[in-house]
Formats: sequence, C-alpha cells, structure tokens
Amino acid sequence: MSESQEPREDHPSVGGWSPAQRVDALGQRLRLLHVHAHPDDESSKGAATTAKYEAEGVDVVVVTCTGGELGDVLNPAMDRPEIVANLPEVRRREMDTARDILGIDQIWLGYCDSGLPEGDPLPPLPDGSFATLDPAEAARPLVKIIRRLRPHVVTTYDERGGYPHPDHIQTHRVTMEAVRQAAVADHLPELGPAWQVPKVYYQMTLTAGRWHGLNEAMKAQGLEGAYDERLAHHPVDEAYQARITTRVPCADYFEVRNRALLAHATQIDPHGAWFACPLDIEKVAWPTEDYQLVINHTDSTVPEDDLFAGIALARPQVG
Repeated sequence: MSESQEPREDHPSVGGWSPAQRVDALGQRLRLLHVHAHPDDESSKGAATTAKYEAEGVDVVVVTCTGGELGDVLNPAMDRPEIVANLPEVRRREMDTARDILGIDQIWLGYCDSGLPEGDPLPPLPDGSFATLDPAEAARPLVKIIRRLRPHVVTTYDERGGYPHPDHIQTHRVTMEAVRQAAVADHLPELGPAWQVPKVYYQMTLTAGRWHGLNEAMKAQGLEGAYDERLAHHPVDEAYQARITTRVPCADYFEVRNRALLAHATQIDPHGAWFACPLDIEKVAWPTEDYQLVINHTDSTVPEDDLFAGIALARPQVG
C-alpha cells in the first residue's frame, strides 16, 4: 500500500490496522521493499513477514522482475490447454489476487522470464531474457524505484538465488547493484535524489534447516516425515544455516501466507508439499521467517527479530 492510500478495511491483519505505530526517527512511516524474480515468489518467500508488517502499518512494496512467462503449470488441476495457452495473463491475474490478499503495492519491472534450462549440456538462455542482461544496466529501473520509494529495508535473494534459477541469481545481482547505484549522489541524477538503503537482507526462509525442523516435528507427533525425500537430496548445510541473523516471529500470519500462495493456482498444488506440515505443528516448530542481514547502516546488532531493528522507534502492539 503506498503512503498516499488510506488503510484498507479488508486488510488481512490479525488485530486490524494501526498505521501510525511504525515510524522512523523522523516520524515517517517505515518502508519495506521486497525484490522477487517471478509472480508467486512474494507469497512463497516472506509472505507472513509481509502480512505482519502491513498489519503494523509498514508500507510494503513488492517488485517483480519478470512475468514468469516461461514457467510451467505446477498444479495438475490447472494443467489445461486454455490455461497453458494464456499462462502469462493467468499469472498476472494470480499476482493481482495475491497482492490484494497481502495488502501490498506491487511493481512489475518488465523483464522477460529466462526459464529454467534443463539438459546436459544446458541450452542457452533466450536472447534478451532477464538473466542474460548486464546487471549494471538492468538495475536502472530498480534504482529509480529505490530513489522514489526510499525504503528503509530491502530484501532479495542471496548469491545462490535461494535455488539456482537464472532469474533468481540475476535478481540478487540486479538488486545489490541497484542498492549500490541508488546511493551514489552523482550517478544518474535523472533517476532522482540518491538514497542509501539503511538495511538489506537476503531471504533465507526456505532452507533445508527449516524443512528438517518441520519434518522432525511431524515425526514427534506420530506423522510421517513429509520432507524425507527433499532432505535426502538437499541435506542441511550447517554453515549456510549459520548465516541467518534475523528471525521474524510471524506465525499468526501463516494463514494469510497460505491464502496468498493458493492465489497462484497454476504454481501451487493445494495437496502438495507446501501444505504437508499441519499448520498447528508449523506454528510451534518454526514460527519465524528468516533472513541474513548483509548491509547495515544502523546501530542494530545481530541476532535480531525485527527487520527494522535500529530504525523503528518502538515495537508496536497489534491485537
């Protein structure tokens, strides 16, 4: 929701709107910018955090770098000819629905999906697709957005992309380049006044450590481990888990996250792995979404439980 809009009466918060509670030292509303590769990434990575901060009055905006045009239909119930033939438009409509559920503003960066190449050797990426572009040049539209929105916090993927999709890796590169360029006073002044983003985080929610934690919690309740196969192929990397600096408690917003996920019906199978762990177990076993603080121009120290630590004046009470 942009700062010029009035609070929505149908916002999916737990305790209702409290738009004046989260401000910085100048009394300005806190601003959070998520940068994602495709429609649905905003719902599968950090959506409960988004819903929590929206409920607390933070201005949250999602930038979606591509339209997901080369994605597949991953929900068998939606794998129909009329859906496949119009997948780009369908995915845009899904994004509209997810955006409204989360209560956010969303900006399309307008780049073309690169697809996920398969084979040995891997085929080349489509000419002109997002992942083939020079990150320094591709960052320019995002520089303009950062300078216009002046976010206190930006989140994106780590250098692995979270998983090795070319567009996710490129999203990392472009975001970090845009943050750097946006702060340089004499660089591209036509894109607006320079803005140094106070804090930048890598999105670390979907780690093997989390899947392991949920798996063990299910087994402790006498259920089968839903993620045994996943963990056999992608075991816990303790060094990678140790990179997590910030765990945001947001279990009260997992239902909102799930509704946003289900809005992406072509991508999310309601009977699939996303929902294999019962919600009551998940809320206890892993009640946070997790991040790595990688740029910090505040006095905040880690570990943290708030992306706005060092920026926000006070912790709000919602509910």
